[in-house]
Amino acid sequence: MSTLWLVATPIGNLGDLAPRAVEVLASVALVCCEDTRRTGKLLQHAGIRAERLAVCNEHTEFDRIGEVLDVLASGRGVAVVSDAGTPGISDPGERLVAAAIEAGHVVSAVPGPAAATMAVTISGFVSGRYVYEGFLPRKGRDRAARLADVAAEHRTVVLYEAPHRIERTLADLLDVCGPDRAVAVSRELTKLHEETVRGTLGSLDIGEPRGEYVIVLGPVEPAVDEATDDAVRSLLVEAIGRGASTRDAATSVAEQTGRRRRDVYQLAVDLDV
Repeated sequence: MSTLWLVATPIGNLGDLAPRAVEVLASVALVCCEDTRRTGKLLQHAGIRAERLAVCNEHTEFDRIGEVLDVLASGRGVAVVSDAGTPGISDPGERLVAAAIEAGHVVSAVPGPAAATMAVTISGFVSGRYVYEGFLPRKGRDRAARLADVAAEHRTVVLYEAPHRIERTLADLLDVCGPDRAVAVSRELTKLHEETVRGTLGSLDIGEPRGEYVIVLGPVEPAVDEATDDAVRSLLVEAIGRGASTRDAATSVAEQTGRRRRDVYQLAVDLDV
């Protein structure tokens, strides 16, 4: 059966291209990519002569759906790649996946490099629970609302940012989160000039902006006077609503609030949810 493949490609170091990615890219009838020149160089490096390349970026993805479905209907495979990393994560791919699923085709992936995952693992922050925010809206109420969400987030937060907007975004985060919020900012991941700067929003110095950035914010530290029984119950309801067991929810909320686990567990047991 024909398959739509989402193939992760290196975020910098070409040595990170997986052997199975090479196999899939060499076997499909069509490779959808953001930039044919960039993907062409990657394929050449891997010794792949692609049957056909087609541009699929934020402007053309919708228009590419018909062609992709035609190839899949013929019994051939299609691969989707982004310029770097995992397609569909802040990159084209979502609409092709939805269309392929609706048409009854198989959708699978070749996992691999993802800047968000790498940045979290090297940040030094809690990585068992984190939220991926991607790129913030550039202006207006949407940006203000998302910044407010980030400021109140009790999980580690991952953001992407371009070099020409990194200073403004860090300034906005400082305004809403305060100077003491822990942060790690990574750039040029897996490349020659890879760098991660750690500190607080009030003390961080990233130097001259260049390269693509990943911002990892440590979880907000709850104020002692906010960890009331009502606040704890609210957090418990939220955790259980996401599928956590009573025991796991109690453990997580106790860590967030600084309350004793047995007290939080009793509040969880008493909840009518």
